[in-house]
Amino acid sequence: MRILLLLIATSFAFADGHSSEEKAVLAAVQKLYDARNARDFETAASLNSSSGVYSTNSDGSFHKPMENITPEGLERASAVGFNLVHYPEAIKLSKDVYFVRFYYEGVAGKESKPYRTRVTTTWVNENGGWKLKTQHYSSAQYGGTHETILEDFDN
Repeated sequence: MRILLLLIATSFAFADGHSSEEKAVLAAVQKLYDARNARDFETAASLNSSSGVYSTNSDGSFHKPMENITPEGLERASAVGFNLVHYPEAIKLSKDVYFVRFYYEGVAGKESKPYRTRVTTTWVNENGGWKLKTQHYSSAQYGGTHETILEDFDN
């Protein structure tokens, strides 16, 4: 009887399929992209791992070296326009690590060209908060590729 009650009680916590921890990770993802849209580079930088972030862009270039993300660097590389996260999913990999994937639409470069991509990221729990550790973008232009822009070569 106790086991049955336990199962019933815990089923309500996961009724929507998302744990509170998973919701916190997805909230951090949304907060990062909201901060980018608002050009709040301090907040955006604070949501990146303090030990650095590994990135791969969808322009066909090589993987980027680990980078310590700063507000100044984000401002310098920032695209103009509004960027939207669609259908985010968070999958727990270990105690303090989540794999998150979603679709992303926005603009690339100062010319504000439309851009659509698939994104996979890894989020780690650092000092009680969820931080971006890796990000990989791959074109969702249905066979097309991202047109390389000058900012892609900035170090």
